[in-house]
Amino acid sequence: MDESALRGLGAVSSPDPQTQAQAMHYFEQLKNSADGWKLCAQAFSTGLYQGNDHVRFFCLQVCEHYLKNRYQQADRDEQNSVRVFLMSCLQLASNEGTQERTFILNKVAQIVSLAFVFDYPSRWPSFFEDILRTLNQGHKAVGMYLRVMLAIDQEVVDREVIHSAEESVRNTAIKDHMRETCVAQVADSWLQIMTAYETSQPELVCMCLDVVGKYVSWIEITLVANDRFVPVLLRFLNQPLLRESAADCIYEVISKGMDPMAKLRLVESFFTVLDGAGVLNPPEDEEGDYLAKLSKLVCGVGQALICSWNKLHKTGNAESDLAEIQTALEAKIPYMLRFLGNEDDDVSGAVADFATEYIALLKTKGPPLSPTQRNHVEGMLYTVVKKMKYDECYNFEQEGEDEAMFMDYRKQMRVIFNNLAQLDSDLILMTVHTIVTQTLAQWEAADFRDVEMALTLLYSVAEAVPASHGQHFSGNSTKVSALQNMMRLLVTSRVSCHGHVIVQLQFFETAVRYDKFFQVEPEHIPDVLMAFLDKRGLHHESPKVRSRCSYLFSRIVKSLKNHLLPYLEEVFSGLQDLLVLNAPAGSSANGVPHLLSDEDQLFVYETASTLIISSTLAPEKKQELMKSLLTPIASKFEGLLGSLCNETSEDQQAAYAKCIYNAMALASRASKGFSGTQTMRQCGCVPAFTELLRLFGMALDTPSQRSHIQAGVRQYLHRMVVCMDAQILPFIPPVLTHLLKHPEARELYDFLPLVNQLVMKFKAEIIPFLSEILMPLVNAVFSVLMSPADERDQEAASDRKFLRRGYFLFLSTIVSNDCINVLKALEMGSVNQVLMSVVQGVVEVQDPPSQRCCFMILKKLTEAWGSGNDGIVGFPDFLYKNVIPACILAPLSPSFDLNDGQTSLALGECATCLKTILEKRGEELTNYLQKDYLPSLHMSTEQSQEFCQALHTDQKTFKAYLKNFFMKAKS
Repeated sequence: MDESALRGLGAVSSPDPQTQAQAMHYFEQLKNSADGWKLCAQAFSTGLYQGNDHVRFFCLQVCEHYLKNRYQQADRDEQNSVRVFLMSCLQLASNEGTQERTFILNKVAQIVSLAFVFDYPSRWPSFFEDILRTLNQGHKAVGMYLRVMLAIDQEVVDREVIHSAEESVRNTAIKDHMRETCVAQVADSWLQIMTAYETSQPELVCMCLDVVGKYVSWIEITLVANDRFVPVLLRFLNQPLLRESAADCIYEVISKGMDPMAKLRLVESFFTVLDGAGVLNPPEDEEGDYLAKLSKLVCGVGQALICSWNKLHKTGNAESDLAEIQTALEAKIPYMLRFLGNEDDDVSGAVADFATEYIALLKTKGPPLSPTQRNHVEGMLYTVVKKMKYDECYNFEQEGEDEAMFMDYRKQMRVIFNNLAQLDSDLILMTVHTIVTQTLAQWEAADFRDVEMALTLLYSVAEAVPASHGQHFSGNSTKVSALQNMMRLLVTSRVSCHGHVIVQLQFFETAVRYDKFFQVEPEHIPDVLMAFLDKRGLHHESPKVRSRCSYLFSRIVKSLKNHLLPYLEEVFSGLQDLLVLNAPAGSSANGVPHLLSDEDQLFVYETASTLIISSTLAPEKKQELMKSLLTPIASKFEGLLGSLCNETSEDQQAAYAKCIYNAMALASRASKGFSGTQTMRQCGCVPAFTELLRLFGMALDTPSQRSHIQAGVRQYLHRMVVCMDAQILPFIPPVLTHLLKHPEARELYDFLPLVNQLVMKFKAEIIPFLSEILMPLVNAVFSVLMSPADERDQEAASDRKFLRRGYFLFLSTIVSNDCINVLKALEMGSVNQVLMSVVQGVVEVQDPPSQRCCFMILKKLTEAWGSGNDGIVGFPDFLYKNVIPACILAPLSPSFDLNDGQTSLALGECATCLKTILEKRGEELTNYLQKDYLPSLHMSTEQSQEFCQALHTDQKTFKAYLKNFFMKAKS
């Protein structure tokens, strides 16, 4: 072998890139040469590189490539060579005097399994006889045998490996032949290994148990579930080094797919033996990992019985069989409850699926529950409630991995809780009501975890016992009475004053979850408002509480806005210090700590705005309040802008730009309170917002942080288009003028949706304004798209692609919203420029969404001007010279993939465009196609006639024809 090339392999080799490249090149050479694998096989099996594991692994990889790609077609001599090599590999791995690395052993096992799937049984019928013969060579040979069995499972059985249909047929044939010939012998080998190495090599026994667990799913069950195997498995359950693997193995045996009644007998026989041996009643101080395995085993028992019951229930089998399975299942519930209630969450979680499926079975059976079943359900409920409580060691200050795992576990328990509620909502309501009333009556003396649990249960009732039409406080009188009683107690108990963060957060979450309660009993509104506004909520010492309350308060205000007029003054007073624009980080004005982050302030501004706008105050008063809300933004804006322009530090420039952006975002969010019934004009608030428009427009002259500033202005303009009428239009041209001074692809692309929004809102009313900005905008787009660019700059290429797409969407918006006359009013040269850009978009742009959009534009133009009576001069000629050829040439392009979904949509629009031209031009089009255009493409008279006949069919038929037409033309 090439020694110089091999030096580039492995972690101990030279890091020199050239040496590594040489090694990779040599690797490819050996893989692709006819005899490369033989060279590597010889080097490995003769021990030539015994001290260099990286080179040996390299050799095995070359052999693996050969087996995967060329071995299936090998002749008899090569098959024999492979077999000799593989047996020598097994011999080497079995050598008691050598210590092979695990990754080498695993790769050898994988290679053996690859040869196995190609050779067994036809080309290597003695495979199992040969490999079983190696077992007398010692424990290393046994280990290698077990690795091969695991590798074979991965190639032939493992359901997580995706197999082709051909491989599935092959794998089925392999398993069938194994069942007929050698599985009994193989199963005997497992038993011999487990008993022979039980004390001396426990890791081998664990690996063997893993093998048994994997193979039991498809071999005859009696090969394992017999008087020889089962006592050994039970014995292992008492041995610390073997018991977890033994429990997993028994789980796999019990989970095997079988006839329902046969499964019942298997499960019962195992369970009886396990229970009789005391396995399922472990001591309280038992080690957690083993308990989790036993819990999983109990879960497997329960799921197996439930699966058997469901199968029989679906087929309508004898009631006596169903009753027998049901009786067996009910007897297992106490074991499930014991493990579900274990203090170790891993142990509890391992049996959660059993609990969930048992509840589902009870729902399938339907009421009434038997006394035993009701006891089981109540036991599950109290167990789940207990287990949902926070652990004593939960770190609320610094939540890490353990805390995340507990929250995932808590979700599991909540799923069981919700399922129990669907089964018996009265039980849930009664239990929760008892817990909540007892706990809140003495919350000051209770453990905070119990208080939090009570509030969480109250919160959970909303989703566990869903309300009709979202109304928890109407309908079922029992439920309404219980919920109102609990909510009344929640507010009046003053549990919101609890000192623990998690209790206070859950109080606010619950109050907002049941916001309709305060509409039913509005006398409690002041209490909940004050809780939000004082040191319990928005002014809490914890940033986490303040942040969450900023969102929750916006929710409850939106819900109760019609009830809040009497409390406006108190609310605004409580929000006053939160409505101050946060100073830039690092600035001299930043001495005052921010109570809320910029993102949280958005909710507060929206909340304040909602209160003003939704109130019954006179427009003058609303205008005054809105002005006071926006004044902190306006008063600081010019100063911030000046500081940004004078700042030389890039970090500080970024900080000022972020603050300016936040100011505009807050103003935008303040406009969210307006609606169709409470418009900005009706509320008298237009002047306050137009003043900010003027101020924000000044920021566009700022040379630094341009993209950040423009994003803020655009965001504000989008909101103003929604809220204002034509008052917005004078502010757009200056913004566009700033934008077009130094246009960039991304900025133009981001600006176009704003113009689209204006067009869609104002339609024909906007034509004078659109006439003013159209060509400057179009020219700016062309200028950016045609400017030189680095082909290697993927980001720039992506920006141009999206700008082009945005430009075509802009034109489509114009022609689809009664603004097509803005094109008609252009000078002829400009009209031609725009129209040709659309044709080029169809033919030259390799972007299906853009092509589709261009076809839609051409169709709309044809609908408006195609008849030649009311459009631009010469448009019918444009159709014949440009549009019709585009409809034919674009799909003929190699880049037009007729099998692609997006391209298929573009082709559909192409067909619609041609049909529209036919509608407008009639037989003139048919004659042109038959006599002039199609013959110029070297189409015969018959083909031209066939095309025109298809054109006269319905849309769906013509589209299908068009696809076939172009597929034939391109083949």
